[in-house]
Amino acid sequence: MSKTQILTADQIERKLQRMARELLEVHAHAPNVVLVGIAGQGEAVAERLARILEEIAPNQRTQRMTLRLNKLHPASEPAQFSGPSEALRGQPVVVVDDVLNSGRTLIHAVKYVLDAGAERITAAILVDRIHRSFPVRADICGLSLSTTLKERIEVETAASGPAATDAAYLVD
Repeated sequence: MSKTQILTADQIERKLQRMARELLEVHAHAPNVVLVGIAGQGEAVAERLARILEEIAPNQRTQRMTLRLNKLHPASEPAQFSGPSEALRGQPVVVVDDVLNSGRTLIHAVKYVLDAGAERITAAILVDRIHRSFPVRADICGLSLSTTLKERIEVETAASGPAATDAAYLVD
């Protein structure tokens, strides 16, 4: 198994800064935005985006919540949401994840948010592998990378553990 670094900590920071500014542009007239991070690294990416948004748009309220899904079999068990689903009703919601692979996890997350009554849904993904099995796409993406089906992307953030630094790897 080989592991090739595709994003350094500085590159991830620049991509997150750009993604936050794109989110601000898309939701410029919204008084608040709800970032729903998919549990795991999606949650860490959402937290970072929320911090950046709070710095660059202090007048816009940013809420951050977590959606926990079984990523291998999302329909096998109900999603767990960190807050009341009513908090999404009528709100612009950004579903955030680290990597978009087949699209299965994202489509189930979007379904949950849609069923909760979100006003608008935007998908923000750090790395898009472009190997979708479902008709979903990232509205805002840090990096699009064409990989083989055997390869996978691993994203590490400082939230991954005490020795972790921000990096993304292509693993085959």
